Amino acid sequence: MGTLGRAIYTVGFWIRETGQAIDRLGSRLQGNYYFQEQLSRHRTLMNIFDKVPNVHKDAFVAPSASLIGDVQVGQGSSIWYGCVLRGDVNSIHVGSGTNIQDNSLVHVAKSNLSGKVLPTIIGDSVTIGHSAVLHGCTVEDEAFVGMGAVLLDGVVVEKNGMVAAGALVRQNTRIPRGEVWGGNPAKFLRKLTDEEMAFISQSATNYTNLAQVHAAENAKSFDEIEFEKLLRKKFARRDEEYDSMLGVVREIPPELILPDNILPDKSPKPSH
Repeated sequence: MGTLGRAIYTVGFWIRETGQAIDRLGSRLQGNYYFQEQLSRHRTLMNIFDKVPNVHKDAFVAPSASLIGDVQVGQGSSIWYGCVLRGDVNSIHVGSGTNIQDNSLVHVAKSNLSGKVLPTIIGDSVTIGHSAVLHGCTVEDEAFVGMGAVLLDGVVVEKNGMVAAGALVRQNTRIPRGEVWGGNPAKFLRKLTDEEMAFISQSATNYTNLAQVHAAENAKSFDEIEFEKLLRKKFARRDEEYDSMLGVVREIPPELILPDNILPDKSPKPSH
């Protein structure tokens, strides 16, 4: 962004700030008749007394996620947009290479019908689908929890176990290794195939790689974002067929290239 663009941006910022200040002043002058809008100051990591989230430096936590209290997240794991991990009355442990997808909720149990105090433990290379709810349960390594599934207190999903999308797993249910459970309440459906077991592991790896792209994007400064906008605008009108007729080869800037494993339709080029 050039000097003029930066100046315009700064002026716009101060105009908005001034407008907000005038609005607050007008509200105060209206006395009891004013409407006061509360500003939500979102914090991705939040303490509860002496309980502090502990996130590995190589993990990705989306800006709109909330990790509260005694929450540990291991290396290469990803906590996606809108997730809430609330370790206030007990602890939450997330292993390495695990992904907890958008809008999922993870909580713990201080008391329940069985009188057990239950943390939530999620192992390594686990995939938790969008909008899942995990409460005081254990999900072992390389397990899979489908979108919208609910796991209640005391549930154990063994290694390579799978909970189908939308399933409700009742308290103290144990899902054995290599089995698929689904329904409401969840029941045994069938055994996993070898291909499905391999998919669970690959899914976790794919999300670890994708999280690196999102982490890099979220870390960009305003100037970097504006620069990439200009690059995309410049290269959006390139016609590969026309270029090939002219014998022109245009190199796309590395800033606009994603890794091969992020683009499903892009296969690696064979080596000669």
